[in-house]
Amino acid sequence: MLTRTVKISNVTNLSDARYCAGMGVEMLGFSIDEDSTNYISPKKFEDICSWLAGVNLIAETAQTDPAKIIEALALYPVHSVQVESPGLLNYLKSELNLPLLLRISVDLYEAGEISSILSRYEGEVSHFLLESDNEAELTENWMQVLGNLAGEYPILIGFGLDNEYTVSALTELFPNIGIALRGSEEIRPGYKDFGSMMDILEALEEQ
Repeated sequence: MLTRTVKISNVTNLSDARYCAGMGVEMLGFSIDEDSTNYISPKKFEDICSWLAGVNLIAETAQTDPAKIIEALALYPVHSVQVESPGLLNYLKSELNLPLLLRISVDLYEAGEISSILSRYEGEVSHFLLESDNEAELTENWMQVLGNLAGEYPILIGFGLDNEYTVSALTELFPNIGIALRGSEEIRPGYKDFGSMMDILEALEEQ
């Protein structure tokens, strides 16, 4: 088992899903947006998840229309929903009997601005996922901010995790913080190089 909560985003294949579930990953995320490069059709989602047990399945969407999200979710029997627009949280919370995750792009904010966002939406989400689309680094300033927030909010860090050594240092400093990694494509069906994901998950295994 792993020493802390881990989420794998953008799962697109059975190889990633089965490996991560076997390693004790708690959450697997699947994009339900048809215009996403990581989109998973309802049929493929069903095929992958039929092999899994004991994992929190998360529908990931960047959609801003709540009606379209609810319509899509009818085809995906998930346990949680991840959105990117905070304005959706209150409505979806009232319409769905599912926990919500809020993905926050750290590219859009200074480190010091994150605290106010987390404070504002704390009661509406199960986790805050901090990710970067521009390969942001875990700077000293970010580490200081995370040190102040890690014990107060359910945070998943999904940026600046270059290798197992960075993750080990991060988790040693902040024992309450979760880790978020991203899935990747198979080389060919059934054949996968897990690369840094394997190194990081092995570093998080209980000894």
